[in-house]
Amino acid sequence: MEGVESIMTIALWGLTGVLGIALAMKIIERLQLSLAKHPSLGGHLRMAKRVAKWIPGYSYDEAKWFAADAAPQAIADQRRTALLKLGQTLKTRSPNTLAQTEAAKPMVSDMQLISQYRVPFQFRSLLSQHIHTGGFWRESEGAWLTDLDGNQFIDVTGSYGVNLFGLDFYKSCIKEGAALADKLGPVLGSYHPCVLDNVKQLCDISGQEEVSFHMSGTEAVMQAVRLARYHTKKRKLVRFTGAYHGWWDDVQPGPGNPMPPSSDSLTLNEMHPNTLRVLRNRNDIACVLINPLQAMHVNKAAPTDSTLVDGSRQVHYDREAYTAWLAELRQVCTDKGIALIMDEVFLGFRLAAGGAQAYFNVKADMVTYGKTLGGGLPVGVVCGQSRWMKRFNDDNPGDICFARGTFNAHPYVMTTMNVFLNRLKTPEIQSLYANATALWQSRQDKLNQALQAAGLPVKVAGMETIWSVLYDKPSRYNWMLQYYLREQGIALSWVGSGRMIFSFNMDDTVFDMFCKRFVTAAQRMNDDAWWWTPANETNRNIRRTVFREMLRFRWA
Repeated sequence: MEGVESIMTIALWGLTGVLGIALAMKIIERLQLSLAKHPSLGGHLRMAKRVAKWIPGYSYDEAKWFAADAAPQAIADQRRTALLKLGQTLKTRSPNTLAQTEAAKPMVSDMQLISQYRVPFQFRSLLSQHIHTGGFWRESEGAWLTDLDGNQFIDVTGSYGVNLFGLDFYKSCIKEGAALADKLGPVLGSYHPCVLDNVKQLCDISGQEEVSFHMSGTEAVMQAVRLARYHTKKRKLVRFTGAYHGWWDDVQPGPGNPMPPSSDSLTLNEMHPNTLRVLRNRNDIACVLINPLQAMHVNKAAPTDSTLVDGSRQVHYDREAYTAWLAELRQVCTDKGIALIMDEVFLGFRLAAGGAQAYFNVKADMVTYGKTLGGGLPVGVVCGQSRWMKRFNDDNPGDICFARGTFNAHPYVMTTMNVFLNRLKTPEIQSLYANATALWQSRQDKLNQALQAAGLPVKVAGMETIWSVLYDKPSRYNWMLQYYLREQGIALSWVGSGRMIFSFNMDDTVFDMFCKRFVTAAQRMNDDAWWWTPANETNRNIRRTVFREMLRFRWA
């Protein structure tokens, strides 16, 4: 009996030891994960959602609106006069465009959202009484957009990234593609003959072996993640702080998503050794998602004017450092059998004809494309190695990874894509790529020199054809620049000065006009006293002031 008790005691101690080791390993794993999170709210999504829910909704009254920085009465009066004048100019110039925008807005939820989130929320109520921007365009030509009243604007909206080679290029792609698809028409579920040529070219461009077609970039990323989970039999994906991969729950898990952050999504610190440690030491990760646009602002969300409460917007683009990071990441993923997914939906073809893989000299397991690849029509594409793309198991007929879509490989999209891909190979387009890096850097330098010569507290920085406006003034009103740019005939997207997207067809003459208009807009904003600031003002002081203000409204 004593022997049995001894055995049981030994077994109990052994079990306790095993459980202790398992608990210790779990604690270490958790600690490593915590250390691999970015310290900002963007790296702690549950906390970010709590903070977002905590922020009180309030609006400045007229006195506070024009003197949020404690400006003296004379400055506040000058700003009030300037705002009224600017609003009247915009209204008088585009009455039909604004009338149609206001008529459509109550029935179009997207228009309601973007009109609400152009500026910091405290300012939106009074601003909306005086400043209106149109949401309609009548036509496009070259690098220009024309509104419903015939006013022409230099286009740096970029159509969310679609417009790389100029809108005339895409209009002709669509026209030629429609003619190619005309005999077949919208026959769905099978393929237009050009699809064979498309997949051959896509495999060549991506360096991959197989292709699947989808209707959007979001769908393409969804399918790539699903395939990674299918083949690894693991659930977790890794995304990086601030990166955008579409609006579906697993990859857009912070504020803006009504669902809580998924336990299957890990948001980690990009370009950090602690992240590589997590990837090496965990065995439950299916894939890592890379959005190469993040090289422009690592671990930060896309810059928008709605969050520009001070002047602290930053861009730090270092191609060499990001290339080295991707090489390290590639090696870890290879060693661990993790799928490396390069999400090139937005940026890919803007960097090189071979996309971000070629630009950063990295080979992904799967690549997602969209935007410009459709030749102006909506599309999503996944290219990958055969071992990752296969959707069924030969040894288990019931084990499949299902993905279909009624409009996938739509004939008109495929023919238009074929036109785009064929044009991509032409000497004219290849020469644009060959000179792009030097050209767009020289253009950045030219605009910055002009701004500096004029003594204006503004500069631009970016990555090839994607630029952001940076501010040297810790001002509460930096977001006002978007409206002065509009007055000067520059069309921005709804994120304002946070992202300007240029097209390759903008020649030197139009760019010189753009520079002149940009400098004029900044000069007018400066003359209207929006960049008056108190002595010794700092961005930190502004943020503290706004935080204390929120506390007062929250607990009032």
